[in-house]
Amino acid sequence: METAKRRTMSSIVSKLSSVSEQTRAAALAELRLISKQDPDSRLIIADAGAIPYLAETLYSSSHSSQENAAATLLNLSITSREPLMSSRGLLDALSHALRHHDTTTSPAAVQSSAATIYSLLIAEESYRPIIGSKRDIIFSLVHIIRYPSSHPRSIKDALKALFAIALYPMNRSTMISLGAIPALFSLIVKDSRCGIVEDATAVMAQVAGCEESEDGMRRVSGANVLADLLDPCTGSTLRIKENSVGALLNLARCGGDEARSEVAAAVASGADEGAMEGIVYVAENGSVKGRKKAIDLLKLVNGGDSRFDYLINEVNPNSISI
Repeated sequence: METAKRRTMSSIVSKLSSVSEQTRAAALAELRLISKQDPDSRLIIADAGAIPYLAETLYSSSHSSQENAAATLLNLSITSREPLMSSRGLLDALSHALRHHDTTTSPAAVQSSAATIYSLLIAEESYRPIIGSKRDIIFSLVHIIRYPSSHPRSIKDALKALFAIALYPMNRSTMISLGAIPALFSLIVKDSRCGIVEDATAVMAQVAGCEESEDGMRRVSGANVLADLLDPCTGSTLRIKENSVGALLNLARCGGDEARSEVAAAVASGADEGAMEGIVYVAENGSVKGRKKAIDLLKLVNGGDSRFDYLINEVNPNSISI
């Protein structure tokens, strides 16, 4: 059975080098379908030598070929990461697809390419510095999220890829130098789609965890924007509040004394102590990580207010009056 499957995959992959465009297109469509429906086939497809052909197809002018190739690479990335990362030219091909998101690459191919980056990084820490060193990939992902005509799905996939890149601390300063902070805050402030704001604040919580974040955040009044998201009046979801707490905490911890002062001032300046109320809400109702971060942020900004002692001392009553 295994041998027969290998013969079948080898036969299909061999058609990717055909001089007939129609034959190549049919083979691409077949590989996309097989790699989606049969997880066991993915490594066999990679072993048959498909990856260089799939990567080369991302340079094609045919949108359907781009889409089938990118979707197949995404499927392979779920279980066959090492063959992808060891294939020469793969990252350059993904970068090309992302870089031309506003011209020659179809939206679906852009989305699959960004999702492939995320898939490669989210489960394999050793790849994060490698992909993070590809400034053109980061630049292209940032451009996707700030480009006004980007498809919402492209923005979400680009945000997820940026999140995975930011998980490696050394990548964060590169992201900031390539304009990530203003691009993220433009989404946070202007985009009304809850899912996108949740993803953008998740990326910001990671990016804030480096020394360079203080200057970038100050330029966009980032601490004040995040504090506003904590105010119950804004209607932010719990996830947005947790991400905002994480971003403020990382900014205060990594940005130095000036950043800590900015965070404390932003939280204190909220109308009717709305930001402080939001931090308390996360401390009482958030995830395990979210509650811990909220308590740590309270310790930094509460100014000795005894009303929060029960949280700081990890006692857990049902509510607190603010």
